[in-house]
Amino acid sequence: MLYNAYEMQRSMLAGASAFADFSAGMLSNPANPFAYFGGGPILGSALEVFAHASAPRGKPAFGLDHTVIDGRTVPVVEEVVLRKPFGQLKRFAREGMTGGPKLLIVAPMSGHYATLLRGTVERMLPVADVYITDWRDAKLVPLADGRFDLDDYIDYIVEFLDVIGTSGDGERPHMLAVCQPSVPCYAAACLMSADKHPNRPKTLTMMGGPIDTREAPTAVNTLATERPYAWFEQNVIATIPATYPGAGRRVYPGFLQLAGFMTMNLGNHMMSHWEMFKHLVQGDDEGADATKDFYEEYRSVCDMTAEFYLQTIDVVFQDHALPKGIMTHRGRTVDPAAITDIAILAIEGERDDISGLGQTKAALTIATKLPAAKKKYLMAEGAGHYGIFNGSKWRNKIAPVLEEWMAKHA
Repeated sequence: MLYNAYEMQRSMLAGASAFADFSAGMLSNPANPFAYFGGGPILGSALEVFAHASAPRGKPAFGLDHTVIDGRTVPVVEEVVLRKPFGQLKRFAREGMTGGPKLLIVAPMSGHYATLLRGTVERMLPVADVYITDWRDAKLVPLADGRFDLDDYIDYIVEFLDVIGTSGDGERPHMLAVCQPSVPCYAAACLMSADKHPNRPKTLTMMGGPIDTREAPTAVNTLATERPYAWFEQNVIATIPATYPGAGRRVYPGFLQLAGFMTMNLGNHMMSHWEMFKHLVQGDDEGADATKDFYEEYRSVCDMTAEFYLQTIDVVFQDHALPKGIMTHRGRTVDPAAITDIAILAIEGERDDISGLGQTKAALTIATKLPAAKKKYLMAEGAGHYGIFNGSKWRNKIAPVLEEWMAKHA
């Protein structure tokens, strides 16, 4: 019923959005006399804000067709290296460029598409051969393709690293985990290290990841721990309706995740839309477009399988299994002490309200057999959660540290 109710509301808002967009266009048309006086500009701007906020959204495109290397523009082509039911391994091939470190960016499966890391990919393209995990919206995966949980997520990471490592020059790849995938990426590194896997990562960088959520718990952590596991199973899991390929699949809907994130910082989101409204009234389309671009991505959400979401709640947030040393993967213990030659860089944002200070840094502490020379910690001053991997702080202060770390342990 929850998903059906949402679909009904979405359909109604889609119609209202289209009408508001049409009306806003009419009120801003130079041929319309009301566009120049009275309440026309104000009403038109208000309608445009509403139309943008209520419009339905699908999966955005990365749109990265070039990069600049040593002052030269180099074309970039997206390639699907490996396609699997719940995600694909995508490569941003730089035409005419060979060599350089191979970097697997592991995107979060937390309600948004991998395109949320567009700025992360764009910044690393000039210095690395970049791959990314392009996760699939669970509502589009037929039931015949089976289930997908945290163990499967780890299996995908291991397989992706293996494919990258065995291609080209056979060099071990580097891995960058942004937020949620820090735990499964760390687990994959432990398992591959224990097996002496030839394609285990050279470096593992984790940014704003919930390695140990007992450290400086945030509102997200509190929400995940103040209610029992059964509550989540009964209240936030929905069934995909018959209108989608994944009909009958149990999921944690992306629209619920988005509602939660919006509620956490409702005041900031309201102010952002107020500023967008003022830009439109003043005729500052460029200023309004900056806000539009952000929310175009932020509001594009996808569903997670119920088993993945619930296992993450249990293992990561309620049991704290990884830092306690009790995490298992298909019955096998995940041992952080197995990591001996993967250089680990932990990055946290000073103002991160999703993963508090100390949660990612814990990854360095539990790697008890890793030499100190292969451990590094960076606290990004003034950076919030999204500022760690997008924006000027990421580009100018954080990415250079990552580049240096990769080069040092090449």
